[in-house]
Amino acid sequence: MTRDFSPLIVGIGGTSRPHSTSELAVRCALLAAERLGARTQLIDGALISGLPLYVPGRTERTDDETTFINAVRECDGVIVASAGYHGSITGPVKNALDLLEDLARDDRPYLDGCAFGAIVSAFGWLACGTTLVTLRSIAHALRAWPTPYGAAFVPEGKVFEQDGTALDAKIGDQIGLVARQVVDFARWRKAGSGL
Repeated sequence: MTRDFSPLIVGIGGTSRPHSTSELAVRCALLAAERLGARTQLIDGALISGLPLYVPGRTERTDDETTFINAVRECDGVIVASAGYHGSITGPVKNALDLLEDLARDDRPYLDGCAFGAIVSAFGWLACGTTLVTLRSIAHALRAWPTPYGAAFVPEGKVFEQDGTALDAKIGDQIGLVARQVVDFARWRKAGSGL
């Protein structure tokens, strides 16, 4: 594996509520990715909640849409964290992922060949499971490789510091495993491509 390669990992997550659990979870994952030598970029809840509703065929883009699309276009892997709302991902996360249709005709269409880490926070285990399945299905539709492990947890009390440091070691370990698999896959793919 190419240990000196520093992959760009984009973290996408959060809700319209500042410092939501899902946003802090993706921050936690990016901290773990950085410890593994990755470069990271956070697309947080404030940005994704402010994106206009995706409209097929509309070509004009806001600055935030352009920032998001360009980050994903350049990434070597993504980590997406979503709250489980009524058994599925949040509207802002789905809307942001729909916007990746702009990558359909790129040399690397969508997320072709990229690792896709999924993290779910919900107030029940059923919602954790169904939301995780939804994220993994979207990853396949975007031609990404969902990591073998997906993290899901039911938050009880304060789970993270505001910088994303996990206060619950078990949850931190789960999220760290997702980050490691995304970074390792990006390096494996780089080594295999001969680039």
